[in-house]
Amino acid sequence: MILNLPERDFDGYIFDCDGTLVDSMPLHFRAWSASFAHHGAPWNWSEDEFYANAGVPDRITVMELNQRFGANLCPDLIHRYKADWYARHLHEIEAVASVAELARRFHHEGKSISVASGSDLSLVAPSLDRAGLLDLFEIIITPADVARGKPAPDMFLLAAGRMGVAPENCLVFEDGQAGIDAANAAGMASVFVPSRK
Repeated sequence: MILNLPERDFDGYIFDCDGTLVDSMPLHFRAWSASFAHHGAPWNWSEDEFYANAGVPDRITVMELNQRFGANLCPDLIHRYKADWYARHLHEIEAVASVAELARRFHHEGKSISVASGSDLSLVAPSLDRAGLLDLFEIIITPADVARGKPAPDMFLLAAGRMGVAPENCLVFEDGQAGIDAANAAGMASVFVPSRK
């Protein structure tokens, strides 16, 4: 995978997790599908819709689907089943090599790096650990840390604040449009990581 990096250095680097640092998106889609089937969801959520929604917190996704299809599935129950299914299949994922290599390089060079993910910490930490990346990151931001998830800028602004770096001096790595929109809203440059779908 070839990434189009800006030609300048930055003071801070913020990485999404799923689909960016860790090649976990296919597994997340299977987990969603298993949870929807288990709970009798009245919709057929396609893989294209799943990828278009990348970075949006799970419970928000369920609420939006409920509204669109006139359903009343419990976002917490859908999320819990999905998370449990994902955890049972965690051994199937690996790092996205080109992005992981950059994260390791920045860490080795003493650059400020962080993770800002739309997934819960209970999923992010084991995913990073499985990919051999968890020890690189002291700062991990998840939806529990902010009032608004992606595409709002809150997660990236909090990550920048915790790194002690001005937003305009941060570079974001993202695989989802919601994340790119969040980076733009935060006044940050971004690098799009192509999906492996």
